[in-house]
Amino acid sequence: MTATASLTTGNDSSLLAIFFGLISLLYATVGQAGGTAFLALMAFAAFPPSQMRPTALTLNVVAAAYSTWVFNRHKVLDWQKLRSFLLPSLPTALIGGFIVLDERVYKTSTGIVLLVAGMAMSISLHRGPLSDSDTPLSGAVAVGATVGLVSGLTGVGGGVFLAPTLIGLGWASPRQAAALSSPFILANSGVGLIGALFAGQLPNSYTGLYAMAALAGSVLGTLVGLRWLGQTTTKFILAGILLAAGVQLIFF
Repeated sequence: MTATASLTTGNDSSLLAIFFGLISLLYATVGQAGGTAFLALMAFAAFPPSQMRPTALTLNVVAAAYSTWVFNRHKVLDWQKLRSFLLPSLPTALIGGFIVLDERVYKTSTGIVLLVAGMAMSISLHRGPLSDSDTPLSGAVAVGATVGLVSGLTGVGGGVFLAPTLIGLGWASPRQAAALSSPFILANSGVGLIGALFAGQLPNSYTGLYAMAALAGSVLGTLVGLRWLGQTTTKFILAGILLAAGVQLIFF
């Protein structure tokens, strides 16, 4: 057994759980669940490819469920705007979950998209709208369906694609995009997980432990994001996460 493979068994699973918790904490500050970094960490730890996507989707569900509850409790969620993106995304997320891509193909393609989104976000850090605006129905349907398909295919939940799209097109402020991302990730990850399970992929045996760590991280990260991060800071952190996750997926 190799050194990296041993990280997925025995006492070393506790170390992985800590990393999953830290990832969840950082991502939760901007309304994300952490699917991209979850995948990168599992790749480093030599998880079997068949376990990576269902494990990441499971952790997404746990982390995003808490964030969704908190955002709704604080009345920062625009449910009407969310529905316009979420409803067209669910069927395509399920379809994507049924499809099993070659590991290198889906990691590279996902990483490239994240890098492009991160660079676009970085360019617009000091300009562009910081307030919400009306969303055209046709645009919402197109974006929702596309992001849902990518979510199911890759296991990233879709929030890292949805948030920069909403901000870049001026359809949501950074804070509102963060709030919309959580329930979007929750629903799409749940549907994508169903598809992955039907495709014969099962989560890692230590997923219960990792899920508890991800939940703890989500609790702390959501608190930080709501109380202390402003619009510009939220946008800056999201750009950094997109770039880092893209590099991780392509090169690791």
